[in-house]
Amino acid sequence: HFLSRHLFAIAVAAVGAAVTLRVPMSVWEKHGPLLFVGAIVLLVVVLIPGIGKGVNGARRWISLGVMNFQPSELAKLAIVLYAAGYMVRKMEVKEDFWRAVTPMAVSVVIVGVLLLAEPDMGAFMVIAAIAMGILFLGGVNGRMFLLITALLIGAFVLMISLSEWRRERIFAYLDPWNEAHSLGKSYQLTHSLIAFGRGEIFGQGLGSSVEKLHYLPEAHTDFLLAVIGEELGFVGVFAVIAAFFWLTRRIFHIGRQAIALDRVFSGLVAQGIGIWIGGQAFINMGVNLGVLPTKGLTLPFMSYGGSAILMNCIALAIVLRVDVENRALMRGGRA
Repeated sequence: HFLSRHLFAIAVAAVGAAVTLRVPMSVWEKHGPLLFVGAIVLLVVVLIPGIGKGVNGARRWISLGVMNFQPSELAKLAIVLYAAGYMVRKMEVKEDFWRAVTPMAVSVVIVGVLLLAEPDMGAFMVIAAIAMGILFLGGVNGRMFLLITALLIGAFVLMISLSEWRRERIFAYLDPWNEAHSLGKSYQLTHSLIAFGRGEIFGQGLGSSVEKLHYLPEAHTDFLLAVIGEELGFVGVFAVIAAFFWLTRRIFHIGRQAIALDRVFSGLVAQGIGIWIGGQAFINMGVNLGVLPTKGLTLPFMSYGGSAILMNCIALAIVLRVDVENRALMRGGRA
């Protein structure tokens, strides 16, 4: 069941990536705001009973028959394109912090309210990180940037303090082996840590995980890294971390190269995608290893999930398009 559905999602993602690679960056720059509006509309639609599909108390998916689509994944790409385009359009006012940031802040708040209504705080954290990262890379005043960062952290603290179940999850994360927590809020974390412990250095062997046999919840999505740790050990986990580090580094290099060629929009888009992929991978790995509180975020390119795979591949194809246009300019041609 999972293999066939995942292979279908990969096939759809490969086709989507191939088509995306043919789209010039000028098209994304022109239609980025429209895509952002479309993402907001879908985030509203998914909350409508009868349209949005609920799983484990969260309403995050729209059923398309052959696969389920998660609008929050589209919102991640949309915020990258919108924020990059916005910073390019507002270059002349970037030193005026409030003029540069207020419209972006309003946009992020709207998306955040809709995501928290699902609820999907993990996706909101990634989107906020993308927006803040692009503002920083776009040249917003440093001191004011630190101020808005502090305000954003304060907002997250307030959301946690005002939500009983979020507070319980934080307390469980701080003391996962407490008997009251290990069978409740920290059940996933304790079994994830058991999986890593069983893996030791070289693992139990590919396919030999015990925890994925209905002991570890969401073993094929949010806690895939724990299964990798159990089956392939420290060596396998280190290889995955190194691969994501290399990928993120290369994406940022392509973005810097585009900015050096005076293609600011393309550069900010590439770097925004780097923040998205690298940041989400960091959060997922931190959750699996017990470094961060449990959040429902998948491991990019690896976890099961059709819409996540599709949007990850489209995002990477956009980065490749940026690189193609960079190379064309460096050869003396046209982007």
